Amino acid sequence: MKHKGSCLCGEVTFEIEGEFENFFLCHCERCRKDTGSAHAANLFSSSAKLKWLSGEDKVKIFNYHLEGHIKSFCSNCGSALPNIQFDGKLLVVPAGCIDSDIKMKPQGHIYCANKASWDNDLDILPKYDGLPDT
Repeated sequence: MKHKGSCLCGEVTFEIEGEFENFFLCHCERCRKDTGSAHAANLFSSSAKLKWLSGEDKVKIFNYHLEGHIKSFCSNCGSALPNIQFDGKLLVVPAGCIDSDIKMKPQGHIYCANKASWDNDLDILPKYDGLPDT
């Protein structure tokens, strides 16, 4: 399986070859800060290979207090990008940066004890195809 991905500005592009073993929605405080949203949506693989196609020099890595919460991002547009953790043993890929179709569905929500107070019953809110009329 091959997946292609990119950042928002298109300066950074990449390819991932291999399978993802896990797909989780993380509600921890750090992931909420990383995304500015209710949760991060990350794919995980212990065997897939990451290949930068363009813009690798624009990829910046932030390791929160050197304790393992790692975020890679485009230095131009700030988009989240894949990173390799645990001494090269784990590829972590933000699902939103994948441009190709992901067949895998999230397997669950993690760190729910830390979820935002407003992150309840979101599935019952109205849904719009674009911006609602105001």
